[in-house]
Amino acid sequence: MPKDKHPIPINPAIDREELNQDLGLGGRLANQSRLRAMNQDGTFNVDRFGAPKWEALNVYHALLTIPWWKFLSLVVLAYLFLNSLFALGYILCGPGSISGVNESTFGIRFLESFFFSVQTLVTIGYGKMTPEGIPANVLVAVEALTGLLGFALATGLLFARFSRPIAHLRFSKNAVIAPFHGGRAIMFRLANGSTNELAEVRARVTLLRLEEKNGQMVRKFHQLNLERDRVGFLPIQWVVVHPIDSESPFYGQTEAEFLQSEPEVLVLISATDETFMQTVHTRYSYRFEEMAWGVKFRDIYETSPEGRTRLDVRRLDEYDAIELP
Repeated sequence: MPKDKHPIPINPAIDREELNQDLGLGGRLANQSRLRAMNQDGTFNVDRFGAPKWEALNVYHALLTIPWWKFLSLVVLAYLFLNSLFALGYILCGPGSISGVNESTFGIRFLESFFFSVQTLVTIGYGKMTPEGIPANVLVAVEALTGLLGFALATGLLFARFSRPIAHLRFSKNAVIAPFHGGRAIMFRLANGSTNELAEVRARVTLLRLEEKNGQMVRKFHQLNLERDRVGFLPIQWVVVHPIDSESPFYGQTEAEFLQSEPEVLVLISATDETFMQTVHTRYSYRFEEMAWGVKFRDIYETSPEGRTRLDVRRLDEYDAIELP
């Protein structure tokens, strides 16, 4: 095998560790853009192009993930388009191709052909209008098959959208730098926004920030150690805590140094949805302008008259100013 003329040296103790910390984002994404690496909806600021459009196009994924109003709008538009297309086909079959259709004007003929198409597509068949001749009957056969396949596809997509497990986690809008066990810590909190139960909830938090290397400012990744990186259940909130100790990349930093490094905290949460018994994932990120210095989260627990614990998720973002040690 031919050997590389200029092999890239790898320090197993350092380089491999850094490679494992970047979550697969890579140094190019980190250093070539000053935009946030991860948006708060979990998407990345990366545009992929160059591949054939038919390979890059994933219609099934798009139909599963677009908002409900867009999905229903597409279904309605496809329904109207198909019926209009077949209505024009019946008109092109010539006068008398559908018995019972008023032939007085094109508009009336098109409208009645459209409703005949609706009856054919969903196999209603009231009997007032019937196809006449081979061309019209062939078109009816094609439309019946199209309707069968189309409604099977729409039903499958509708079921898949309802049954797809999603982690409806709500994150606090800000991460905070707050007192913690006589020192400081970076914290953010999350809560389950749905009535389903999540088990084995795990968090992985990575820091991306500017650092000086060989006289240049580059963005580097650091895996952040957490007070606890998993909880068995999530019936209430979970405050994810990274203690700023001697092993933390934030150790000894002032607020000005903290902001100058333009940190971004990337969050990956995975859990088991007990309803579907499937693993679900969600992503979030906090840029430095979304990290509040010298504050602590407010208590959002209440007790109902029946003695049950109540969690007000509307107050997940609330915090109070406090002096840091």
